[in-house]
Amino acid sequence: MAAPITIPDDAPFTPEQRAWLGGFLAQLLSGAPPAAQGPAVPVTVLFGSQTGTAEGLAKKLFKTLKKGNYEPEVHDLSAYDISRLPKEKNLLVITSTYGDGEPPDSALDFHKALMGDAAPRMDGVSFSVLALGDSSYPDFCKCGIEFDTRFEALGGTRIFKRVDCDVDVDAPYAEWSAGALAVIAPAASSAPAGGISSAEPAESGYSKKNPFPSTVVANFNLNGPGEKQTNHIAFSLAGSELEYEVGDALGVYPSNVPETVDELIAALPFKAGAVPLPDGGEAPLREALIHHYDIGTINKSVIQKWQQRSGSPFLRSLVEADDKKAFDDFCWGRDLIDLVIDHPADFTDAEDFVTVLKKLQPRLYSIASSPRAHPGEVHLCVGIVRYNSHGRKRGGICSTYLADRLEGGVKPRVFVHANKAFRLPEKGEVPVIMVGPGTGIAPFRAFLEERKATGSTGRNWLFFGNPYRKTDYLYEEELTGYLKDGTLSRLDLAWSRDQKEKIYVQNLIVGQGAELWAWLQEGAAFYVCGDASRMAKDVDQALHDVVAKHGGLSAEDAAAYVSGMKKDKRYLRDVY
Repeated sequence: MAAPITIPDDAPFTPEQRAWLGGFLAQLLSGAPPAAQGPAVPVTVLFGSQTGTAEGLAKKLFKTLKKGNYEPEVHDLSAYDISRLPKEKNLLVITSTYGDGEPPDSALDFHKALMGDAAPRMDGVSFSVLALGDSSYPDFCKCGIEFDTRFEALGGTRIFKRVDCDVDVDAPYAEWSAGALAVIAPAASSAPAGGISSAEPAESGYSKKNPFPSTVVANFNLNGPGEKQTNHIAFSLAGSELEYEVGDALGVYPSNVPETVDELIAALPFKAGAVPLPDGGEAPLREALIHHYDIGTINKSVIQKWQQRSGSPFLRSLVEADDKKAFDDFCWGRDLIDLVIDHPADFTDAEDFVTVLKKLQPRLYSIASSPRAHPGEVHLCVGIVRYNSHGRKRGGICSTYLADRLEGGVKPRVFVHANKAFRLPEKGEVPVIMVGPGTGIAPFRAFLEERKATGSTGRNWLFFGNPYRKTDYLYEEELTGYLKDGTLSRLDLAWSRDQKEKIYVQNLIVGQGAELWAWLQEGAAFYVCGDASRMAKDVDQALHDVVAKHGGLSAEDAAAYVSGMKKDKRYLRDVY
């Protein structure tokens, strides 16, 4: 039987909404079918998704609405006609943000039109926004914030506050969806007609909430001698019943460096007692800091909370100035240990201390294998991040965990994250162009294995790059083998440091523009994986330039052509 659900006194609901929500939850727990009253309430759900999370939530909401007295629609923003906005009655929008505060690819055109002078008025349109993001990035939830602000500026009525999700989405989604429906439903009926008939079935098997402890069967450096390290890691899925498709990602739950945790605890002004864990229960502070709390990321929110307990004049001035660039500059290259040592704060005890910390989140990595080529296994290609900053040796939490902290039979906890927005063409005869420098090659190794295993006849063209051919040619034997057996029709390589003039994949794209345009004219799909902030932007510009030059199009018409490729799912990106 489900546990009772109570509505907190400080929850942001009016008495009417609270009454409706009480009925909603009572119905949900009892499983009693709702008695629909009054006409069905129209609700349009829009989503902008980069890795599939927003899309999944939108479709979950659509299913909930279908069970109640609603008339719902759900649309990918890439396929939504913005001229419809003034005709909507109730609009619920779920969108992610990626890179430097950019809209997801599927929402780019909608975002541009919405922010433009010709955007339609929204008088009479009720709306609410769920924004997905990660507060470790400077422009946290920027796309959702911009949608929310712009809808209101265009005359729309915000029926429930915007809710921002910081990586974890379940609780914020539940608050937002229940809050929005609590406002929408009474507008059409005095009864809680919008309640769903029963609770969603509990997940079974291994998942993000119940990760699989996997045995690592291979873990080695793909680079030659030197400082750069890129590990190929193979995980066993035996006994997990986990399944994946090429294009998906693998989530990995990391742990923090025990030595750093010990140094941190030694510098704290209290005894290290037991503390509550983010997902319930409790554990000794050391265990909690190693496995459950994020000590490798500080951001504006952490600094604001820390400053309230610290006598640091610098932190006080930083918080009072509230300057985004100053926050970003301070946070870059620093971890929690820097705050503990350089800006001591007073905490009553260990439990008080962990209230300023975020939950340690899993990392998502593009899967580098085809399940057909490696049954019972899943492979990753992980760049191991190590650097020196502010007098300390530092590293990526998850990448160094995978490289350094798996000895002694440690089994990383993993789960599959489906990414339906990054799939191979359904028809095997469609040509494929792949751009994946560095670890961006990961999904394309999987694509090539899959195309070979399925006997796809479409041609394959890969653009790969890294600093030096001698030390950084990842999967060289495999790629040259694919050239020999015909799986790869073309392989263009960019070694940025092997000559005086730096050469990147975007330079090769422009240089092979005529041939690339010919492939596009044949219906080729164009894929990009890797760094969002620079590489992906430069490749996108190179694609526009090729289309304009070799297609004989104006810049405006070239942009329309590329936009059409996105809508037709022929231009897909897995960028981070």
